[in-house]
Amino acid sequence: MSIQTALTTEFPELSKLTRDDLEDLLTDPAYFQAIFHTLPKVKELYQSQAELGLANETIANQNLALQDGLYRLRSETKDAFDEAKTLEARWAELQREQKEIYQRFTPQFLLMRLRHATTAQDDLSETVASAFVRSTSSETAATPAGGKEVDDFVKEFRELRKTYHKRVMWGDQWAGGKVAWRDYE
Repeated sequence: MSIQTALTTEFPELSKLTRDDLEDLLTDPAYFQAIFHTLPKVKELYQSQAELGLANETIANQNLALQDGLYRLRSETKDAFDEAKTLEARWAELQREQKEIYQRFTPQFLLMRLRHATTAQDDLSETVASAFVRSTSSETAATPAGGKEVDDFVKEFRELRKTYHKRVMWGDQWAGGKVAWRDYE
């Protein structure tokens, strides 16, 4: 198949041209452009290209119309994310504070406080007794201790020792496994 036959088969519009015209077409770029742009396939291609360009322009305009809303949404999302991070940090801080507060109410901590309070109560009652003994021994043998002072001491000492023995009993019950603690964690 000759080049001319192949060319006219592919582009039937060129079959009207003579051999000289075809040769001029190959050698003269201006003539080539003039013929080329009159071909229906080329016109159809340019038309499709123009339609695609318009479609792209329409899509671009639609995207630009959405741009402000998207920027606003992005800003709102960032603000919400930042707030969530702030709240997450606050949550962790509150959990830490809660753990510290609950730590004061664990069975081990409460038992330790009971033991310290028991020891402190014993020391206090002994201090009151020692002070009373010192005050009565410093008086002369000729002056007996006043009955009211002894009654006040006995009443105070008795209350202090009562509290001490209650705490000892609670500690003994704990040691005997008779105390049940509920966990609130």
